Amino acid sequence: MLTEALNHVLGNKFWKSVEFLIVDDGSKDNTADVALEFPVPEDPKSSVTVSIRVVKLPQNSGKGSAVKHGMLHARGKRMLMVDADGASKFSDLDKLWAAMDNGADVVCGSRAHLVGTDAVVKRSFIRNTLMYGLHTLLRFLGVSHIRDTQCGFKLFTRPAAHRLFKTLHIPHWIFDVELLVVALMCEMRTDEVAVGWHEVAGSKINILWDTLEMLRDLLVLRANYVTGRWNVAPVEKAETIHGSDVLSAKNGSDAKLRRRIVDVAQK
Repeated sequence: MLTEALNHVLGNKFWKSVEFLIVDDGSKDNTADVALEFPVPEDPKSSVTVSIRVVKLPQNSGKGSAVKHGMLHARGKRMLMVDADGASKFSDLDKLWAAMDNGADVVCGSRAHLVGTDAVVKRSFIRNTLMYGLHTLLRFLGVSHIRDTQCGFKLFTRPAAHRLFKTLHIPHWIFDVELLVVALMCEMRTDEVAVGWHEVAGSKINILWDTLEMLRDLLVLRANYVTGRWNVAPVEKAETIHGSDVLSAKNGSDAKLRRRIVDVAQK
């Protein structure tokens, strides 16, 4: 996925700088080292400056928590949340970008147009069961304006990302729903754009426990916002970036490449 993403951004004639921030959610492998040493394709015609940074979390704390850490450390004016499994087509970022150029605060990549096609029909029974069950429950939360809440391909303006992720409470995979609920409460414009997608083997979903967790989180989400126990984070003017440089690129692209690891203990 990272190779596809790098090739795409280096070929863009309108961007000046792009940051890739990889969140290592307490993994036991060498994810951080691989990311920091990842070879950037050579493109002498490109004027894009590329940064690769890594957020290392001491232990696995859930997808929502990992994405939150990443978004609050990111430095871009626009921030793309994308799963690392490569299920989404990275070049579809252009579609999300165009929607944001037209005034959207949040743009959700959507697989809703694929319902009934082989891409969805052939996906695992577990994932389809959870998908249809979730869509039914979301009607009670008023999020029916977005047909695909769970696609891991979403673009945020910086102000929207900071307000939404500072508000975020749910650390698990239903966190996307909370983001959209809060966006609705803040009257943020949220668009949905069809994107390419394919099933990636190796699902870690447990249909029983994940269904129960989903139901619990949805009930907690609704109860806390309805009663006012959870409030939307205020808009902050000042922003602070934490971290320390630990590695610089030593290859032919070092003029356009900066590598950095973020020390989350400072946050």
